[in-house]
Amino acid sequence: MASAFDPCAVNSIRPDPDCNARVGRVRWDAVHSFWNGTMMMATLVLAPLFVSWSAIGVFILTTAATLLIGHSIGFHRLMIHRSFACPRWLEYLLVWFGTAVGMSGPQWMVRTHDLRDWAQRQPDCHDYLAHRQPMLVDAWWQMHCRLELAHSPRFDLGRIGGDPVYRLLERTWMAQQLLIAIPLFMLGGWPWVIWGVCVRVFASVTGHWYVGHLAHRRGPQSWLVDGAGVQAHDVPWAAIPTMGEAWHNNHHAYPGSAQIGLAPGQSDWGYAVIRLLERVGLVWEVRTAATMIERDAKLIRV
Repeated sequence: MASAFDPCAVNSIRPDPDCNARVGRVRWDAVHSFWNGTMMMATLVLAPLFVSWSAIGVFILTTAATLLIGHSIGFHRLMIHRSFACPRWLEYLLVWFGTAVGMSGPQWMVRTHDLRDWAQRQPDCHDYLAHRQPMLVDAWWQMHCRLELAHSPRFDLGRIGGDPVYRLLERTWMAQQLLIAIPLFMLGGWPWVIWGVCVRVFASVTGHWYVGHLAHRRGPQSWLVDGAGVQAHDVPWAAIPTMGEAWHNNHHAYPGSAQIGLAPGQSDWGYAVIRLLERVGLVWEVRTAATMIERDAKLIRV
């Protein structure tokens, strides 16, 4: 990322005066469509045939581990927002868990997240980036298509763009599932593979889209970001399964905070794990809303 990291900024984006977040075309993404479609079909067709209590247990454990350790802590709070610091080996481990979720590679995730983040801060943006379309249309767009803006900003991924570990994970993100599937097959056969890989990936990708769709359409709000064309909402019922990520209104207000559940009673397992790692000395410089610098855009308390 940029050398002077701003926890309130979209640090990989390099916009110019011609950039436009509104004008673009939604096109079919063959790679992600094939992957997500295969995981869906395996879930619908094979999962009922290979169901067992142990397989369901494997699904719950692997889904919780990859979403908590990987997506919430590794990808979102560390890789994208740099809300805490840690040793390089731990960063790689957390990012591997994020890749194991099965959405895509780390570099693709940064570009996708940051383009949406940048666009939603503009006065207006494309429906794809704002989740404005009806639910079924938005589901097709987000999980099977990509947006090509007519005048897109430039990306600078910094170290993430040139780091050999990140580049390897980007090239092999689908193949990383083999590192999970092989031991699962050895321990529990095909039921564990189907539920621990296919059902898990399908549930994670679909759940990520569904909560993201709701978080930009309806629900409680504590903050409004002045000047932003798209405001966020909290999805309280999803706080536990998303490991605290569902407090999305808080996240729009304080994007660089390691703590997303800001109010008393707002469950945030991701932040709880970060605090635990901090106590044992594996994490430091943990940034919260109370310690962040003021952002350029004014926050309006609802």
